[in-house]
Amino acid sequence: MEKFSLGSENLDLRIRIAELEKELANYRSVAIANSNTNGHATHALDEEDEEEEFTAPQDQDDKAVKLDLDEFRRYGRQMIMTEVGLDGQLQLKRSKVLLIGAGGLGCPAAAYLAGAGIGTIGIVDHDLVEPSNLHRQIMHTVEKVGHPKVKSIISSLKRINPNPKYIAHHYVLTPENSIETLGRYDLVLDCTDSPQTRYMISDACVLLGKPLVSASALRSDGQLVVLNNPPGEGPCYRCVFPKPPPPESVLSCGEGGVLGPVVGAMGVLMSTEALKVLLSRADKKKRRKPAHLSPDIRPADAKETSKKEESPEQKKFYMTIYSAFSDTPFRTIRMFGKRKTCQACSSVATITKESMENGSLDYVAFCGGKGSGKYPPLTKDEVINVEEYSKLRQNKEGGLLIDVRDDVQFGMCALENSINVPITTILTLPMIPEKDGTDGENRTPVPIPSWLPRDPSTPIYFICRLGNDSRIAVQRLKKSGLVKGNVIKDIKGGLWEWSRKVDKTFPLY
Repeated sequence: MEKFSLGSENLDLRIRIAELEKELANYRSVAIANSNTNGHATHALDEEDEEEEFTAPQDQDDKAVKLDLDEFRRYGRQMIMTEVGLDGQLQLKRSKVLLIGAGGLGCPAAAYLAGAGIGTIGIVDHDLVEPSNLHRQIMHTVEKVGHPKVKSIISSLKRINPNPKYIAHHYVLTPENSIETLGRYDLVLDCTDSPQTRYMISDACVLLGKPLVSASALRSDGQLVVLNNPPGEGPCYRCVFPKPPPPESVLSCGEGGVLGPVVGAMGVLMSTEALKVLLSRADKKKRRKPAHLSPDIRPADAKETSKKEESPEQKKFYMTIYSAFSDTPFRTIRMFGKRKTCQACSSVATITKESMENGSLDYVAFCGGKGSGKYPPLTKDEVINVEEYSKLRQNKEGGLLIDVRDDVQFGMCALENSINVPITTILTLPMIPEKDGTDGENRTPVPIPSWLPRDPSTPIYFICRLGNDSRIAVQRLKKSGLVKGNVIKDIKGGLWEWSRKVDKTFPLY
């Protein structure tokens, strides 16, 4: 039996390790000296230093990427996996990943991508850290409240791994700047929470040939999908959702609520899918083969086997669904492939880079945003501000105050003497057309709900958390024809304005 000697290789390896340990010792001594000189500047949110460092990304050259001794020790637990290896870790180091959104999804995703050793991590977010973020956006802390989210998250990521290059994009992503922003990166993670942004990001990724990992979470449910992967073959967001959801069905985390671990789980899964996409690009052909698989000692009867490649039509694409309170929390459903008539990724696509950069695409209008009728405008006679209504209450002229939040929120806090009629109940009120071709006396009478006043002189005021659903309630009650002569008004700004301008002890959430 042939024996293989590794003596010379071990000697070379020991020499190289000794050299790296010497370099590492020198690096540490310099780092300690700098820390003694600058105090805690490494972890501080120094505005000038941060801005100077993150002004613009510097594209890495395609020159050879190497791992130092510290990186071997840091990433060793994942490098020994067959799916990663040295070639995979080098691929991660040379990769550039962009996360759009530094919130509940972006925080855990960024943490694990930084820990995995991604070479360049960019983060887009224009928002500031608020106390209501802290229960789920785990990279932000109490001390970061009021700071830009991109600065906050990068400061935390540096504590996890200082090796990657972190790039802050502290601005709103728009169709006009999306092509330039996304074009600098290899992979994009959509961590946003609005349909119009998701369509915009997907369109930009298709035009740029970038894979996209997209996820969402609301209440106790979440979903995850990898789009445009491989670029040009996988379906895009428009393929999966050709039509946007009705505006009235779209809720943000602030409106519908979200369980922290649910959005965290989806963010972690996003980082997993991102690593899978990047590792699939590693050149495993350069990986050293075990001796018994070396070509010169293969058995004579061994046959070459090659995996048959699938066509784009044959490939399978899946979406992961997560429901925290379900008996089977995780489900995977198969999606259709690319749509032949897709406006973004098909052969008859109409969306171009020019149409995005010149601002001719209106994603807000496409998704039924402004002017869609979700929150209809009211006249001056249909609105009252919180200060005016407070004076009416003091004068015992507050009328009937109807809180249209759901019963859970109403149970958390409510104004004294208000009653709870959820907006879902308001929306079930009948709609009586102004002209229906029938005599009013012969029309089938509609029973009046018990919570409505019978006295036409009793004014009715609607309130909600932010002043949105209460507007819908005003118009719906008026169109129902159930009240005659009553003053019906919306309290502008809802309970948030009440807490800010009338009673600062009223809890905000």
